[in-house]
Amino acid sequence: MNFFDRLHDRIRTVDSVVSVGLDPDPSRIPDHLREYDLPRWAFNRRIIDATHEHAAVFKPNAAFYEDPDGWRALQETIAYAHGKDVPVLLDAKRADIGNTTRQYAQMLETVDAITVNPYMGRDSLQPFLANGEAGVFVLCRTSNPGGADVQDLELETGEPVYERVAALADLWNENDNVGLVVGATQPAELEELREQVPDLPFLVPGIGAQGGDAEAAVEYGLADGVGLINSSRGIIFAGENDGEEFARASGQAAKRLKKRLNRYRENESSR
Repeated sequence: MNFFDRLHDRIRTVDSVVSVGLDPDPSRIPDHLREYDLPRWAFNRRIIDATHEHAAVFKPNAAFYEDPDGWRALQETIAYAHGKDVPVLLDAKRADIGNTTRQYAQMLETVDAITVNPYMGRDSLQPFLANGEAGVFVLCRTSNPGGADVQDLELETGEPVYERVAALADLWNENDNVGLVVGATQPAELEELREQVPDLPFLVPGIGAQGGDAEAAVEYGLADGVGLINSSRGIIFAGENDGEEFARASGQAAKRLKKRLNRYRENESSR
């Protein structure tokens, strides 16, 4: 089974398309966890315990782990999530050429899926694409305001860059392991891209702290019911002011988001 087959089964098992972003900002970790050897791992473990029954995947962002203790915390986090039968999508936005990108792609021996940057073209992504068991989410139309600086530029064909990226990703999907990253803050573009690439699952960030359109994320983000809607800060820091009970609020936030998204999923299935 490839990643999207496994994701399909996970979504059915927990009745959820929620991706829980594990971005443990050290400045926001509760004080009582700071004395631990690996505070980020201690934080993540409690978040995983509180949210795993509502999570289709956990999505750690590599930026929060890029130091020696951070990589140790990430390794523990991945192993613990897998112990709860939850796939792990590493938000790393990797790509390079030659031996460098082959080294980056070795992360797929540890995680189930990864985000990649298409700017350097197919050869920079080939080691990821060639791994038929792993998921590869290609950055396409991101949720940040500055994404328009490059992604909206019009090519000579009249299409914007992000539409060309979607078309290329569709061509690169020889192993049925490619998805797109498309932000929920751009609902009209979500709709356009779904029409263009009807079979590619989307990873849709931006519905939490960034205030994206959750209904559009469900309507256009899923391909045959498979896709992911991510919230990071809105879940993991929901109990930021609750002291040692912080994780309870995170579990409640994940459950609320699952129910909210499921209402839209039900509406879609009834059409």
